Parts: sequence; C-alpha cells; structure tokens
Amino acid sequence: MTEGRAGTPPQVAIWLLSLAAFGSAAGMRIMDPLMPLVAADFGVTVSNVAVIVAVFMLFYGSGQVATGPLGDRLGKLRVVAVALVLFGILTLLAEFATNVMQLAMLRAASGLVAGAVIPLLLAHIGDTVPYADRQAVIGQFLIGNVMAQLMTGPISGVIGQHFGWQASYLAFGAFTLTVGAVMAALLGPRMLQAPPAGPAGQSGLMAYAKILKNPSARRLMFAAFLDGALLFGGAFPFIASYLIEDFSLAAGEAGLIVAFFGVGAIFYTRLARRMVKRFGERGLLLGGGLGLAAGLGVTAVAPAWGVVLTMQLVLGFCFYSFHGVLQARATEALPEARGTSVSCFAMSLFLGQTAGSLVFAGVIAGGGYRMCFGLAAAGMVVFAFWMRGVK
Repeated sequence: MTEGRAGTPPQVAIWLLSLAAFGSAAGMRIMDPLMPLVAADFGVTVSNVAVIVAVFMLFYGSGQVATGPLGDRLGKLRVVAVALVLFGILTLLAEFATNVMQLAMLRAASGLVAGAVIPLLLAHIGDTVPYADRQAVIGQFLIGNVMAQLMTGPISGVIGQHFGWQASYLAFGAFTLTVGAVMAALLGPRMLQAPPAGPAGQSGLMAYAKILKNPSARRLMFAAFLDGALLFGGAFPFIASYLIEDFSLAAGEAGLIVAFFGVGAIFYTRLARRMVKRFGERGLLLGGGLGLAAGLGVTAVAPAWGVVLTMQLVLGFCFYSFHGVLQARATEALPEARGTSVSCFAMSLFLGQTAGSLVFAGVIAGGGYRMCFGLAAAGMVVFAFWMRGVK
C-alpha cells in the first residue's frame, strides 16, 4: 500500500509513533485537573469551564470527516506531522487566553488537528505492517495512548498547582511541537513533495460511500459504535464517581485506582503478539469481551474498593484484547483509503461514546452505579458472542 499514493510508505520507529499518540491523547486529559484553577483565574464557575472540555472532544471527533481523506490524499505521516506541530502551537497559545471563550476557541482548533493523529497513524501501521503482525504492533503503538491516560492528569495537575494552569499548557504544547518537528525532519523532502493525483473513488466522499456499501465495513462501524456506547461512554467514565460516592474515597484515591486500568493495558501490550498467535482474532474477541463482562459484573457487586482496583487491571487487559482486534480490522475495511476507513471507525466510536454517556447517565440517575455496570456487563456478553461470529 502506498503512502499518499506517492511511493512506498516511509518507515518510522514505533517509539516515535507512540510518542505522537501520547501527545494527541494527552490533549484529551490535560484540562481535567485544571478546571478549578482556570475557573478561579477567569472568575467563573467550574461548570462554565466545562465547555472547554466539550468543544475539544466535539471537534476532535467531527474533524476526522476531513482528516482521514486528507491523509489518504497527501500522505498520512505528512498530515500527522503538520497536525502535531499545529496542535503544539495552539496549545502554547493557551498561555495568552484571557477568558473562557478565547480558551475554548483555542481548544476547539486544537481538537480539530489532534483528532488526525491516532487514526492516521493506525492507518499508516496498516500500510506498513503485514496483517499477521499488525495487532502486536498496534499494541506497542497504543502504549503511548495508555501512558497518556495514566500520566497526563497527575502531571498536568502537579504543574498547574505549582506553576499555574498556563504552565501545563506550555509543557504539553512544547512536547507535542517537538514530536511533530522530529517527525517532519525524519520525513525530510517528503514533507514538501506535491503528491500526484490519485485514482477517482479512493478518497473523500467516494471512500465513505464505499464503506457504507460494504456489509462487513458497516458491521465493523456498528461494532465501534457499540464499543463506544457500552464502554467509552457507558461504564468506564463512571467508575471514579462510583468509588467516590459508594465507597467514600477522595477524588485522588479514586483516580489512582482507575489508573490501574492502564497497568492492565500495558500487560496486554507486552503479551499481544503471543496472544494473537495462540487464540486468534475470534478467541481474543470472545475472551476479551467476556472478560470485560466479568470485570464489569464483579465491579457492579463489589463489596470493597480493593475489588474494584483488581477489576481495573482485568478491564484494562481485556479491553485492549477486544478493542485491538476491532482496530486491526478497521485498517483493512478499505485498504485503498485506510486513513478514511480508520477515521470512520473513530467517528463511530465517538458517536457511540456520546450516546452511551447520555443513556447510562439516565440509568445511574434511576438505578445507581451498580445497575449501570450490570447492564454494561450484560451488553458485553451479547456483543462478544456477536463479534465472534462476524468475520
């Protein structure tokens, strides 16, 4: 598969791709511990500041309508390098925001470019790694994503507490800008070469039309929607609140327990290659899905926070076992336009996350956290068996 239809895709070290994923994923979490500081600085309430988080996620997801086809047309790594540089610059500019509206506009623009990074890098891995080895390489790549989930909140919080919230944006902006500059430097002349015109029907709206016409691709996008609804938007976001409200833990303690999800994920990345060879995709989908169901089910009836902590390890390990197969399949949904197909997968995931958060928030309001996790567990059992039978 060619990169931007301009020759063989360049080989870039997986550690650099992982650092790029870290930079993009960190953008989602940088604001979490800073909201009270930003609210105090601007003289508003925390609820007023929450719009800053919302607009970033909105543009992060919706912007992929354009960035996927753009990567297919201009070259995936080229678009990622530019996106990282722009993301870094926009993050640095947060230093000069003087009110919520200015910061929200900068974060919206940041989300628009940051959303290009992870889907296009997954598509690049699809271009350069044989399918038999792809899940293992994706596992290595996702270490950056996992570490961002683990480390961004604590790092951002400590920097913000001691040096001001602007310092957190300066630190993460400088990091992302550096990664983008290094990637651009490694690409060298490829960054400036004009790509030749590609064949019709392999990018833009035509590529999306091809995906929608393909039954297997449609099922995969629906699977991504369910993944987002049951897990990203359904169960996972509410575990910290469950620990705080049902077990009377402090927010910091709950955050540390939830962080063990990332520890379980790292264990999976170290074993991914062997597990793929041993169990195959269907085995990982069934085992990972049922493991997620079991972890959520035990969480729903947990008598103590220690049980929830143990289940976070299980959930992290099983989630990447299950989700990794879906991501690998997304790289083959439309091989001639992988950037578009992976971006479509990501958009489906975000739509599911939005729907799930609304539905499960209502479940919690009516029946509590335990009902929420129980329903998510039941849904995962059905989901796992359905996916095992889908090629």
